[in-house]
Amino acid sequence: MIKQPEPGLYRTTKPYPGQEEAIPAGVLVYVGVEDGVAFVVRPGQNRRNRWFWGKPTYVLRSVSWAESLKRLPSEGFYTLPHDLALDGGGRWLKNAIVQLGYNGEGRGILFVAEDHEGEPRNVLVFSDRGVLVSDEMLAKLVWAPILPVRS
Repeated sequence: MIKQPEPGLYRTTKPYPGQEEAIPAGVLVYVGVEDGVAFVVRPGQNRRNRWFWGKPTYVLRSVSWAESLKRLPSEGFYTLPHDLALDGGGRWLKNAIVQLGYNGEGRGILFVAEDHEGEPRNVLVFSDRGVLVSDEMLAKLVWAPILPVRS
């Protein structure tokens, strides 16, 4: 049995052996476990700045390939560790609430929380347009415990 990576998001650094076209280097993947078997899958669809996983899934059989994966922080809500200067001027302030998502290449995208004063409900809104950030910034984000409300 191979040493399985922890379930979660990763960026590939080399193509998956035998599935080079389906899972090339430099893409976002999810590694999971089902019935004790590790698998890898590419993103399916994106809703509300979050990926949902589709088909096909591939059984994870290559130890060296699994070890080559770059672990990524979970999608979700975080606070900024410092001010973030934006291209074209402007900035997001330290401790701003942001939503972390990814593009198909596994590069982090931040979406800042906005308070819409005209909204009758007390909600924060996250744009569908974000800012690409470095891996260095990803490592510094601070998780914000904003929990989902189930209906």
